[in-house]
Amino acid sequence: MCGITGVFGHGNNRSLENNVKSMVASLVHRGPDDNGVWVDDEANVALGHHRLSILDLSLEGHQPMLSKDGRYVMVFNGEIYNHSELRVELEKEFESIDSHAWRGHSDTETLLSCFSHFGVEKTLERSVGMFAIALWDKLERRLYLARDRFGEKPLYYGWAGGAFVFGSELKALQRYEGFSNPVDRNVLALYMRYCYVPAPYSIYQNIYKLEPGCLLSISIGATKQFPSSTPKVPTSEKDLTLDRWWSMDSLISTSVQHQIKDEREAIDMLESRLAEAIRLQSIADVPLGAFLSGGIDSSSIVALMQKNSSQAVKTFTIGFEEEGYNEATYAKAVAKHLGTEHVELYITSSDGLNIIPNLPQLYDEPFADSSQIPTHMVCRQARSEMKVALSGDAGDELFGGYNRYFWAERIWSKVSWLPRPLRSILADAIRRISPGNWDILSGPVNMCLPSRKRISLLGDKAHKLASRLRNVRDLDDLYLSLVSEWTYPASVVIDAQEPVTILDDRSVKPGRSEHEHRMMYWDSMTYLPDDILCKVDRAAMGVGLETRVPFLDHRVAELAWQLPLNMKIRNGQGKWVLRQVLNKYVPQTLIDRPKAGFGVPVGQWICGPLRDWAEALLDETRLKQEGYFNPKPIRQKWAEHKAGTHNWTPSLWTVLMFQAWLEARHS
Repeated sequence: MCGITGVFGHGNNRSLENNVKSMVASLVHRGPDDNGVWVDDEANVALGHHRLSILDLSLEGHQPMLSKDGRYVMVFNGEIYNHSELRVELEKEFESIDSHAWRGHSDTETLLSCFSHFGVEKTLERSVGMFAIALWDKLERRLYLARDRFGEKPLYYGWAGGAFVFGSELKALQRYEGFSNPVDRNVLALYMRYCYVPAPYSIYQNIYKLEPGCLLSISIGATKQFPSSTPKVPTSEKDLTLDRWWSMDSLISTSVQHQIKDEREAIDMLESRLAEAIRLQSIADVPLGAFLSGGIDSSSIVALMQKNSSQAVKTFTIGFEEEGYNEATYAKAVAKHLGTEHVELYITSSDGLNIIPNLPQLYDEPFADSSQIPTHMVCRQARSEMKVALSGDAGDELFGGYNRYFWAERIWSKVSWLPRPLRSILADAIRRISPGNWDILSGPVNMCLPSRKRISLLGDKAHKLASRLRNVRDLDDLYLSLVSEWTYPASVVIDAQEPVTILDDRSVKPGRSEHEHRMMYWDSMTYLPDDILCKVDRAAMGVGLETRVPFLDHRVAELAWQLPLNMKIRNGQGKWVLRQVLNKYVPQTLIDRPKAGFGVPVGQWICGPLRDWAEALLDETRLKQEGYFNPKPIRQKWAEHKAGTHNWTPSLWTVLMFQAWLEARHS
């Protein structure tokens, strides 16, 4: 894993080489093992790289790397898991290549040779892995930027200080001389809704995220022209093209035509493909382990890892002292059953306090998924013993794991017949009972239910439901409401007009008729890359740890979309087919419990040991002076949260994370 950056069309006084050296220095945390810069002053282009050595630890893996034919120069962040197979393909198809012609055994060298012989797009299509790539074509004088299918690795690009700049993180772009791009208030409104900045936007004007599965190519004519609007996929102009080399929509359309209806076949195929993905992703020249929460996804990954390992797999988990948030005991039980070498780390509010000041530096732009805190801590713990960790991310999106997939339609069927005024009355009645009292009321009911049907944190969920009932028109509206934190963010952000995303664009058709599958599609296109994968990438790379996601081997994803809905959601429970695989290795009693997620007691912390920190950031005078937010709704939620009448943790955390980011930006 690495950090990449570069400049094209440089027009400032400072030398091109000094600029890119400054930019690449900001990415040392992503790759502390090696670094390099390549500059072509005549072509006005420079590439920079910081390396975390995982495959081929020798200097033969050094980047930027030049192709053997001299045409391409590349910086690459990621791993190509099938690169050995690609080498065999090259040797079979081209007589000029033999097994002795390779300088080393890095996947970077493999990619460059593939680009030379297969072409850019066909190489991407043949690659199995995660990546962000910048490729300079010396012959055509054209720069290519490419991102992997699901967006595991980040890549920002845009126009700043008279040049086209790009990098793994925004901090590299900010190091470019003359970077003065202002905060985009419209994008800030999106952040307030979703708690993250959705692609293709970034928090800065004229800076964008390359979307998953996309390829951008640019020549010198487009480097100094600020776009009149956000570049859309597809864009085809003389000097700039942007298109998808891989499409989730195409995957779904193809999968629908090849449905798997036999349950035994589906279970066997899933186990086989997932095991193969884990095998490929376990190849490394450095120590490797896995995260283990004790849930279905991570337990499945670890079970298959351990099955095919001759020694105990190292596993890591995080626990909390606060009651209701600690799931470390479940992970410990699974680890004991599987025989892993297990490490637990318990964190307290003081640990959170120590990490929170570093979050703006880690995430570069506002990011308000509070599980960023334990994620960073477990990554830091894991990094003390290894360089690579496998995770169970993406199981929810592929196999129907989120509560909203099996609760949304059930709830809507019970209230959709009510006219809106009556729904508002019902919502008011729900909200009159405090979240704490709802939790008390749920206690006796949960005691009578089997563990898998018990509802955790009922109070928070009841109040969220009440706020949704007022305005939704249909199930798609309900989904948007469920993933929105501030319902009307443009009323909170001053001078903002919220841009349209695929979540509120009714012209976007996910390709599956079932509402649950539509939600899985939307989550895979938005929440997965822009929240989950972003969170893990920054938390891990902040300590020089590479994370790998076996569920996002595209062959596993293709299989998931070939399965009918009843193999994912059955009897009010998600991940049916994945559970059948896991049941072969782990007793159901160790897994069968309500889904809780990677919760963090931030709401308690900001009313306790972090209260002074929160008070300072939410100060009314300060909010007015900075001029981004309307203080009234923020101050009202803060007062209600402190009084304990409502739990506004996620809403307040979005504001706090922006304020902390803004403070760090000006410090």
